Amino acid sequence: MRLVTFQQPGSVPEAGIVEGNRVQGLGVDMLTVCAAGRVPDARGPSFDLASVKLLAPVPRPPKIICVGLNYRDHAAESRSEIPKVPTIFSKFSNVVIGPGDPIVLPKASRKPDYEAEFAFVIGRGGRHIPAAKALDHVLGYTIANDVSARDFQTATTQWLMGKTFDTFAPMGPWIVTKDEIPDPHALDISLEIGGETLQSSNTREMVFRVPELIEFVSTAVTLEPGDVFITGTPAGVGFGRKPPRWLKPGEEVIVRISGIGELRNPTVAEGTNS
Repeated sequence: MRLVTFQQPGSVPEAGIVEGNRVQGLGVDMLTVCAAGRVPDARGPSFDLASVKLLAPVPRPPKIICVGLNYRDHAAESRSEIPKVPTIFSKFSNVVIGPGDPIVLPKASRKPDYEAEFAFVIGRGGRHIPAAKALDHVLGYTIANDVSARDFQTATTQWLMGKTFDTFAPMGPWIVTKDEIPDPHALDISLEIGGETLQSSNTREMVFRVPELIEFVSTAVTLEPGDVFITGTPAGVGFGRKPPRWLKPGEEVIVRISGIGELRNPTVAEGTNS
């Protein structure tokens, strides 16, 4: 099942189910669906998918939990050791954008970069969740792009500022429920710009997998319905290339993950009408 947050012209956003070229409204927001851990039985009217705007599946996640250096090949290109424990950081929830929304390249940064990422959404929350039961707390899976201003990220030991410029968290286009993806650690992941594939890997290369991440983070903080985990990026990011390959205005960034689909976002310069 593909779950979306969509908006009709002049209406408030609501959760829905995509079936073919139609989306059926659920009459509630996505956080309500996440908290229930299931799709409501009550269904609203159906709309042509082309007539509505898709937003990020969870437009304002309670928490965005990001994992650094979580692909072996990316750690190598970063000249970093394979982490012995997960490297956790965050983005602010107001920087989330949906499919088709522009990534705004900030005036303050000369090194905006891309990162294709596999993400998962928490359904039932909890604390001290053991790895063996972790997938019981997952609603489903989506796609993210951990856009990063490398000059800000590397200016200090804390990554937050470089990761959380406005629009630096594209997500979508939908959440594929976990029953549709038997093994989240066997998915091809890639990123393309201008017809060139810049990243290509598989989620089997993740150092820390979904159950381990849930167990680790929930030892410290209560997970809530709608929390989004962004699980790391494979090799091929811009700063790892020679010469470096930074994002430029007028491009389209396409992240693809098998079993989920693709997330497309154009890039614009800050101050440009979009």
